Amino acid sequence: MKHSSLIGIVATTLIVMTDAHTTFTTLFVNDVSQGDGTCVRMSMDPQTCSYPIASISSDDMACGASGSQPVAFTCPASTGGKLSFEWREWADAEQPGAIDISHKGPCAVYAKQVQNMTTDSAAGPGWIKLWDEGYDDTSGKWCTEKLIDNNGLMSIDLPEFLSSGYWLIRPELLALHEADKGDPQFYTGCAQVYIQNGSPAPLNVPAEYSVSIPGYVKSTDPGLTFNIYSPKFPYPMPGPKVYQPAESASKAVLASASSKVSQQSKGVIPSNYLIKNANWVGVEVPDYSTEDGCWKSSEACFAQAKECYDSAPPTGSANCHVWENKCDGISAACNAGNFNGPPNKGQKLQSKGPAPPPEIPAAVNARRSRKLRIRRAKALDVRLL
Repeated sequence: MKHSSLIGIVATTLIVMTDAHTTFTTLFVNDVSQGDGTCVRMSMDPQTCSYPIASISSDDMACGASGSQPVAFTCPASTGGKLSFEWREWADAEQPGAIDISHKGPCAVYAKQVQNMTTDSAAGPGWIKLWDEGYDDTSGKWCTEKLIDNNGLMSIDLPEFLSSGYWLIRPELLALHEADKGDPQFYTGCAQVYIQNGSPAPLNVPAEYSVSIPGYVKSTDPGLTFNIYSPKFPYPMPGPKVYQPAESASKAVLASASSKVSQQSKGVIPSNYLIKNANWVGVEVPDYSTEDGCWKSSEACFAQAKECYDSAPPTGSANCHVWENKCDGISAACNAGNFNGPPNKGQKLQSKGPAPPPEIPAAVNARRSRKLRIRRAKALDVRLL
């Protein structure tokens, strides 16, 4: 009745990547990791998930390869709160590194509101830019070099003007080491985020700030043909300008912001899970007191394990192994004639995975976010804490 050998065969499909570049793997909300792969749209192919987007005209430019497919969970966050995005050369952190030092270039973060995270298209119109950075004259570094210094982490504060609801938040890197040969390399992915405390009204963005992805850059744009080996600064940032609402519009949005937390109805991570692996959770199997019930619960446990392995992204299946050990324990109890269970009912399982980063960097737009918080406090006539 043991199923672990079959599941092990499934697990072998998660092959360690070779020829790594970089991939967005992990979302942090207010410095708390949501778990590798959780709420993150990324390529499901461990061999190619770190590769650059093949064509700037491809729909993959929106949220990366496989990015048109939603994931099960959407992580809650609040305007004014901090989001951090972790980039790795190897999605499962098998080896260290964020991106090769040769891959110099700019970074950006885009956002798009969707009504339905499952059915609305990531590709297409409605994207706005929340932040960007190219070459910093003061430090003499490209944004990607700062990313390396920060152990693959880049952080932003969510602007106060974002509406409540479901959003795709899209970090982007552009490596220019082959741009002089006509090969600018884009890397991206998307985090599924539910903003809880924004304005109930949809964000009304002027046309010049709202872009379609793909379509927001062209191969002839100066930012995509820039020669980093014979640079002529300043670097021309590709894409639209960072969206900053007009003073009057900002006051109106902040004044209309709800003091109540908007309730997320879809993509909620269940509270009763025993362990999570990316966008899968293991929940306790039914109680049993007979031999037949014992084996049925064993079967149910291994069925969950198979779902875990089948859904595991390139960030790995470490917690699927942890769950499988629980299933082995149930099976062993059945074989031993212990038909009362499950063992350790409801006990949370110890998660495994890469070590957490030593430090999460400050939000790159923190100063701007604080100004918006002050505006909001004045608009609502409340004290800024």
